[in-house]
Amino acid sequence: MSLKNQTVFITGASRGIGRAIALRCAREGANVVIAAKSNEPHPKLGGSIHSVADEVIAAGGKALAILLDVRDEVAVQKAMQQAAEHFGGIDILINNAGAIALSNVENTPLKKYDLIQSINHRAVFVCSQAALPYLKKSSNGHILSLSPPINLNPKWLTVFAPYTLSKYGMTLLSIGMAQEFKDYGICVNTLWPETYIATAAVTNNIANDEAVDICRKPDIMADAAFAIISHRETGQHYLDEGVLRAYGVTDFDHYACNPATKDQIQRDFFLD
Repeated sequence: MSLKNQTVFITGASRGIGRAIALRCAREGANVVIAAKSNEPHPKLGGSIHSVADEVIAAGGKALAILLDVRDEVAVQKAMQQAAEHFGGIDILINNAGAIALSNVENTPLKKYDLIQSINHRAVFVCSQAALPYLKKSSNGHILSLSPPINLNPKWLTVFAPYTLSKYGMTLLSIGMAQEFKDYGICVNTLWPETYIATAAVTNNIANDEAVDICRKPDIMADAAFAIISHRETGQHYLDEGVLRAYGVTDFDHYACNPATKDQIQRDFFLD
């Protein structure tokens, strides 16, 4: 299914995977809503809603930059209305905004716990509910959340249970919404990387700048997201490589950040 003139609302789209998905959709002629907190480029990370909007236009899409904190339900509702009025509707919501905290229960401050819950699973609820009236009017309604398949191996709960809960919460909501929204013709799925992806989350929380040697580029997630939202399956919990293999991709070497270390790429969290 073509994304020409389809409106894609992406949270956390000012850098990383969100930016890559925005540009991939733009190359397909989509209207892209870049919704994020970065009104100005981050001093270390770069990127803003405005710089990505410029890139979207250069890539062949139409862009709308919206300054948005996904924890603010009133702001989210206004953002959805603004996007729908600007482009004439919303067809696809991509819940990409996320927060990470790799600490166990004993060592996670309550303020940090509340932050990751509100930005991860609570934002999926808030954004999906706010987008629903517009998605119901679309012939290609989709909600795609970047969260993992649920794996109850205790090791994923032992080391960072608060973060695991926040990400599994996104997936649980998606399981429910897939069934609840089926009669509206809205597809609801999740997507997770099979490997580390070169983003600030990796370099800041897992290792350092050298971590990119064991990562793939965000482009693999963008290509997988495009494959999902251009088809009509629902209730699925996809891994990026698996999605692309299903559509005939067999060579993944070009996604490696460092071709010299492509055989050392690290498998991502929640995947045994």
